[in-house]
Amino acid sequence: MVLMAFLFLDILMLLIQHQDVRTTLTLDDDVATKLRAEARHSGEPFKQVVNRVLRAGLFSQKQFKSLPPFKIKPRNMGLRPGVNLDDVWGLIDLIDQSDRRR
Repeated sequence: MVLMAFLFLDILMLLIQHQDVRTTLTLDDDVATKLRAEARHSGEPFKQVVNRVLRAGLFSQKQFKSLPPFKIKPRNMGLRPGVNLDDVWGLIDLIDQSDRRR
């Protein structure tokens, strides 16, 4: 009787039946379509494609977290004094004036 207690995890399932972990996923339509296409293209079962893609995504997240933050170094663009890049109409007038000189 004691041995039987270790064989059962719950009333209905034997311990050996819990070898695979089953999880229900709700996939967006576009993701499911791409996964099915990848399964057809690779010839792998859908389950293997899902696991491979998830592993790759989780691995790439770890790589990006370890990268230092990207920093932009400001450079002098050589603008003429008095040119305001926030003044769109002023810039258009400036361009029109330079076109008339040609």
